Amino acid sequence: MVSIVAAIDSKRGLGKNNQLLFKIPEDFERMKKLTMGHPIIMGRRTFESIGRVLLGRTNIIITKNPEFQIPDLAFQGETLEGYVMGSLEKAIEVAKKSPGSEEIIVFGGGQVFKEALEKDLVDVLHLTIVEGDFGADTFFPDYSKFKRVLSKHQGKSGEYNYTFLELSK
Repeated sequence: MVSIVAAIDSKRGLGKNNQLLFKIPEDFERMKKLTMGHPIIMGRRTFESIGRVLLGRTNIIITKNPEFQIPDLAFQGETLEGYVMGSLEKAIEVAKKSPGSEEIIVFGGGQVFKEALEKDLVDVLHLTIVEGDFGADTFFPDYSKFKRVLSKHQGKSGEYNYTFLELSK
């Protein structure tokens, strides 16, 4: 199974200036729970915005730059798994051979999400939808093919009203 984990605003905004639009503790907690132990696939810019590999997950970075290397795969005494691939298809091939591959997570950003959805590679969307327009410059693609609601939970954190939404086709 291939899933997407993303947090968007009401206008499908993902980020601005290569940064997240909002920081909601409950969303980070959910993201960690959904991705822990599973391979995650992300574009180079998303990886650079995070600044490091994420612990407990095989990190697969997509870039067209053949010189790109993941810096320091040792963190707090743990050796981390990370790969650099030139395409989404190659990244998925590596993910299928990684621990936790029963669910492969596409983690961002906008271009990687768009490609995964356009190529019909995604089975489930794990979305956090935050009410409002946060002035994004990067947007999540149309996901209207995903109509079946698997779960839905509404919450509030500080100034943010959000919905955790899990969808399939």
